[in-house]
Amino acid sequence: MQLRLNHISKSFDSQQVLTDVSLGLETVHTLALIGPSGGGKSTLLRIIGGLEYPAAGSVELDGQAVRFDEAGLLRHRRTIGTVFQAFNLFPHLTALQNITLPLERVHGRPAAEAEAIARQLLARFRLEAHAHQRPAALSGGQRQRIAIARAISIKPRLLLFDEPTSALDPEMTAEVLDVIRELREEGRDFILVTHEMGFAHRIADHVALLANGRIVEAGPPQQVLDQPTTPQTREFLAKVLKY
Repeated sequence: MQLRLNHISKSFDSQQVLTDVSLGLETVHTLALIGPSGGGKSTLLRIIGGLEYPAAGSVELDGQAVRFDEAGLLRHRRTIGTVFQAFNLFPHLTALQNITLPLERVHGRPAAEAEAIARQLLARFRLEAHAHQRPAALSGGQRQRIAIARAISIKPRLLLFDEPTSALDPEMTAEVLDVIRELREEGRDFILVTHEMGFAHRIADHVALLANGRIVEAGPPQQVLDQPTTPQTREFLAKVLKY
């Protein structure tokens, strides 16, 4: 993944969420976005994924500028797989249908092909027995694994994870992190917003800490997490690693 964020700013009403965010990465597979709640991580992730418009600035992915117009965003979104903290599954559809629906409606796959892809992914994530169950009948870990299966079913060039374990208990968190680790070992490119510092250290090539809408520090995990250079980074890590 080659990623360039150029002077991105974003506000909602009178609240400034991102201010002049810039970052340039070459040949990085995994970027972890960390920092205090409300620092702008999720908003930045959504802008990269084409789910929010920046008020100013630009995004380039693999040498290609993201066009923030209707046609450009439609093409961009079709190449990105996104996993949200609240799963975002369709509650009235089965696990199988949650995967096949976007394949058919958005990506134009024939129904039989979409079902074959979905069943293969459900089997991979040990969910085939739950193919015909709706999300309400599943555990949080199972729902998030279905969301991940849906995200990779489209063969995206980039995966985005927005705090995928924040709604899960420790056992289910481990289930989901194992899946993300497997995807990393396959060489997939992704950006991960997380509060799991140990996991970020093990899995990320690059870590960026956002606070108050700005990138405070960025670099390899050995630098940012082990030898932080800014007071804000040291203060944040002291709090999250205290217990």
